[in-house]
Amino acid sequence: MDELDSAIVRELQQDARQTNRSLAQKLGVAPSTCLERVRLLHRRGVVRGYHADIDPAALNRPVEAFVSVQLRPPSRQVIEGFKAAMFALPEVLAVYVVAGEQDFLVHVSVPSLDTLHSFLIDRLTQRREVTSFRSQIIYDSARKHVVAPLD
Repeated sequence: MDELDSAIVRELQQDARQTNRSLAQKLGVAPSTCLERVRLLHRRGVVRGYHADIDPAALNRPVEAFVSVQLRPPSRQVIEGFKAAMFALPEVLAVYVVAGEQDFLVHVSVPSLDTLHSFLIDRLTQRREVTSFRSQIIYDSARKHVVAPLD
């Protein structure tokens, strides 16, 4: 990525809804140059998409938790199957394959602690490959929406 690509990424992270003309004007380049660069960033997978940042509580999902999960046997087939199964569940916001004692970190969002308990007991423990899990309730969070490249 050159300086122009980095500037485009930085501006899109600040406001992905701005027009190409506005973006080009901020960067001091022609709109056609800007549009082509944005298209190339998409094709290269640098820009993966645009989304609205919705508060889960507004969707009756005020309780969030991280669930660390250990699987057995540790095979690619088991890992991919579990990842797909978790991602298909409506309570699941994100699924991470991690290194260490646990194999997965699953981010869930539910209406209540009772619903979280039901998710853990009725959905998670019913899977044969799950050997253990730990849940951590999220009280508060902060997230960076602008990611700068590191040297």
